[in-house]
Amino acid sequence: MAEKRYRTPEEYPAGLDDFPRLREKGALYVDKTAYIYKLTRLDYVFLSRPRRFGKSLLCSTLEAYFQGRRELFKGLAIDSPGMEQEWNAYPVLKFN
Repeated sequence: MAEKRYRTPEEYPAGLDDFPRLREKGALYVDKTAYIYKLTRLDYVFLSRPRRFGKSLLCSTLEAYFQGRRELFKGLAIDSPGMEQEWNAYPVLKFN
């Protein structure tokens, strides 16, 4: 039987909404990249989620995806065979 590993508090990304920093830090990340891959294949998308529900992290993940930063997605669903193959970089406009 595998030994249960407990996470340290530093591994929980409380308040961290920057995808590149989250991945480089090795923090816990719930992989939603398969949904992002499907989302980017749609013609129109309207994102509406309640407050404190991960919109900033999702936008940061989309930004890294459209910048073609494949190294950040290693080990995630979007990097598996049958998903993204091109990893082209596109200009990203960010409004704050």
